[in-house]
Amino acid sequence: MSKVELFSAAQQELCPQCGAELVIRSGQHGPFLGCSTFPQCDYLRSLTPSADGHIIKVLEGHACPACGADKALRQGRYGIFIGCTDYPHCDYSEAITHTDSTEVPCPECQCGTLVKRQSRFGKTFYACSEYPKCRYALNHPPVSGVCAHCGFKLLYNKKSAKGIKTFCANKTCGIEASSISEE
Repeated sequence: MSKVELFSAAQQELCPQCGAELVIRSGQHGPFLGCSTFPQCDYLRSLTPSADGHIIKVLEGHACPACGADKALRQGRYGIFIGCTDYPHCDYSEAITHTDSTEVPCPECQCGTLVKRQSRFGKTFYACSEYPKCRYALNHPPVSGVCAHCGFKLLYNKKSAKGIKTFCANKTCGIEASSISEE
C-alpha cells in the first residue's frame, strides 16, 4: 500500500463531533486521525498512544492532599510517579523517592553522604545528599578510605579489563590506590 493510499483510506470510524468519517492525515508531528469535513469540523486525534501519565495501579486509601480523590501509581515519559486519579481537574503529583545511600561521607562538605542518583539520560552517578548546598558528584561507586599519595578522604572503584581497581577520587590526583602501595 502506498503512502497516498494509506492517508486517503477511510477508517470506518465516525467523528464524535459531527458524525462524518475519520481519515488518516499527515501533519508536522506525524500521522493523526482527522475529520473528513476538516474546515467545518476541527476534530483530530493522535494515532500514537499517549503513555504520558497512564495509570498503573490505583492506591486506594491514600487521599490526594489537593482534592481528596485517591492517588494512583502512574507511568509518565520520565518514569513512574504518584499522581491524582482525577488528573485533568487536579494536577497533584509527587516523585517516588528511593535514594540509595552509600553511607560514605561527602569529602567536600563533610555534612552529607554520597547518594546513588540517576541522570535524565539514565546514567548512574553518586552525589552529595546536601545538594544544592554541596555540588560534589562522582561517576563511579565510592569507597571509604584515604589516598596515601595526597590524603584525600575518598576512593572509588572502577571496572577495567583486569578487574575492579580502586582510584583516588581527587580530580588532581586520580592515582590508582594499589599502585601507591607497590611503590
